Amino acid sequence: MAAVARCYRAPRGLLLPRAGPGISVLAAAPSVLQQHRQVHHAVIPHGRSGRSSVSGIVATVFGATGFLGRYVVNRLGRIGSQVIIPYRCDQYDLMYLRPMGDLGQLLFLEWDCKDKDSIRRAVEHSNVVINLVGKEWETKNFNFEDVFVNIPKSIAQITREAGVETLIHISHLNASMKSPSKYLRNKAVGEKAVREEFPDAIILKPSEMFGREDRFLNHYANMRWFGGVPLISLGKKTVKQPVYVVDVAKAIINAIKDPDAKGKTYALAGPNRYLLYDMVEYIYAVSFRTFLPYPFPRPLYHLVARFFEMNPFEPWLTRDKVDRFHTTDMTFPDLPGLEDLGIQPTSLEQKAIEVLRRHRRYRWLDAELEEAKPAKTYPM
Repeated sequence: MAAVARCYRAPRGLLLPRAGPGISVLAAAPSVLQQHRQVHHAVIPHGRSGRSSVSGIVATVFGATGFLGRYVVNRLGRIGSQVIIPYRCDQYDLMYLRPMGDLGQLLFLEWDCKDKDSIRRAVEHSNVVINLVGKEWETKNFNFEDVFVNIPKSIAQITREAGVETLIHISHLNASMKSPSKYLRNKAVGEKAVREEFPDAIILKPSEMFGREDRFLNHYANMRWFGGVPLISLGKKTVKQPVYVVDVAKAIINAIKDPDAKGKTYALAGPNRYLLYDMVEYIYAVSFRTFLPYPFPRPLYHLVARFFEMNPFEPWLTRDKVDRFHTTDMTFPDLPGLEDLGIQPTSLEQKAIEVLRRHRRYRWLDAELEEAKPAKTYPM
């Protein structure tokens, strides 16, 4: 008994009751020892800030292997959080995530998104759950309803049953039941389903995100291989307000730390709005490539996209992607945004060079960004 007592040192200023006849010191202070056992060291913040510290956040990140997921895991890892990463992919697709956290802080868990017990194992020890699950095209195993409605609903339901404090769900700025895009219609249904299952969920609605690995700026830059850029109505009837992917990752981390964010919906968009024509023109100006736009009727665009959809692997273009990229970004003046989470939005002009330098020819590789004419902005 004496050996056990030496393992526990009472905090300074805490006086243990004096042991009476027949009463040991340990029996005199059961509440202190009981509390010491219940609080796990992994959820007690300690250490200096950085990857080797402990932030107290234990987060399960669904969809961590995607475009946004790698930035979210990196942000969680750099503040010393423990991250559970459920995955369905090959082990090689996880390799770039492993250095993002300290030893033992990233836990990889194989899961089946249609098995509720598998989801429950992924969230039962977490105090934060983040749903980033998404797909830009449908497959024979998973359609948009499965990805954006059924899976988020199951995650929200099991998260609530497990008693998790915080759930963050990623939707889309243009999610609407009236959208011509099936992707965006199911995003809207998914928002409603998550809110019904977990009323205190934090829903983030980012616009099209750009970054090094994006499928937005890179998509238009790669269109040069087709002899020009096909745009519906030359892109002069579509207004875009893209957001930097790092800003969205920061918004997720700040929403976790903000106790007032629970139950709110945030609209995340960049600081500037552009006509699609002007934005694509700027992409080619930064890339030092010849910009050759030409009008393309929507039915013909869909016909071309249908051929790309026959690709048994990742289709470069789909009919739904055509409709989504030619949808004007909505504005939500009544919803909080990046500024309400303490983030200054990053403009396209500041970070476009990071994405587009790889599309330059060798002679223009080190050309200054100032040589490209800034894109025309559209009034808010």
